[in-house]
Amino acid sequence: MRYPSLTRPASPLDPPYPHRLTRRDAPGGPGRRQPPLVAVAHGSADPRAAASTQELMGLVRGLAGGTRQAPDIRTAFLGHAAPSVGQVLGALAGAAAPAHAAPGTVVVLPLLLTAAYHSEVDLPALLAEASAARPGLDIRYGNPLGPDPLLLRALDRRMAEAGAAAWPAAETSVVLAAAGSARPESNEVIAALARQWQAARGWRAVVPAFAAAAAPSPAEAVASLRRAGARRVVVATYLLAPGFFADRIAASSLAAGAVAVSGALGAAPEVAELVLRRYTQTLSRPAAVPAPSPAAARA
Repeated sequence: MRYPSLTRPASPLDPPYPHRLTRRDAPGGPGRRQPPLVAVAHGSADPRAAASTQELMGLVRGLAGGTRQAPDIRTAFLGHAAPSVGQVLGALAGAAAPAHAAPGTVVVLPLLLTAAYHSEVDLPALLAEASAARPGLDIRYGNPLGPDPLLLRALDRRMAEAGAAAWPAAETSVVLAAAGSARPESNEVIAALARQWQAARGWRAVVPAFAAAAAPSPAEAVASLRRAGARRVVVATYLLAPGFFADRIAASSLAAGAVAVSGALGAAPEVAELVLRRYTQTLSRPAAVPAPSPAAARA
């Protein structure tokens, strides 16, 4: 299924998955190793979250290929798990760079589904500190993963695994359950995603809901749809990793009358493809250390 762009133009979906890096992607052209990729996840005290993130990055490594030009792909966490962003950047800066590497260049990607506090304040502040401590480090900071049509494909995959593909879409109502943010703009991105998904898939309804910081909660959304006459309500978990939020969404939604709850996106091939797309897009932009957003800090 094809999805049009969301709130900003998406990269072309052709050629289709899988997208593999080529020698032309490396700065300086063929023969030079592509810069390292540091993918930064939120982090959780629940070990399932880190395991899911590492599984996803294993898929990314497979897509990047095993050649000498393939980037060194590493994972860092903003909190609750190791290694930290500073630890990974310090290790990369201290490593002896081979002659064919692109000196000093590191691509940092936020493994986050929407732009909010962590991508606009937390992580930029950490990168500014790292850049000041290591002047030779050329940090290229990428966009969050969402919104992007590939995430809708990943949602389709998880919904099919939950059994939703067996039910007529026109008779199935969906709750799109995201983490939630204190920033209305971030929550509106989820609402826009819900509207587009409904139009593309033909669900009876797709209602955005939030595990924290905004209303309605997934359970409230399920109950509201049921009161409005929905025969079948399925909850789509729009989180990257399993953990506390995913468990709370599942338990509360099923108690409210949902017939199924999909798993977190996790190591979906579409998400791995999107990580590599963000990587190549970031390399095409001029280097710049992101400044923390004052507006996001106030949210």
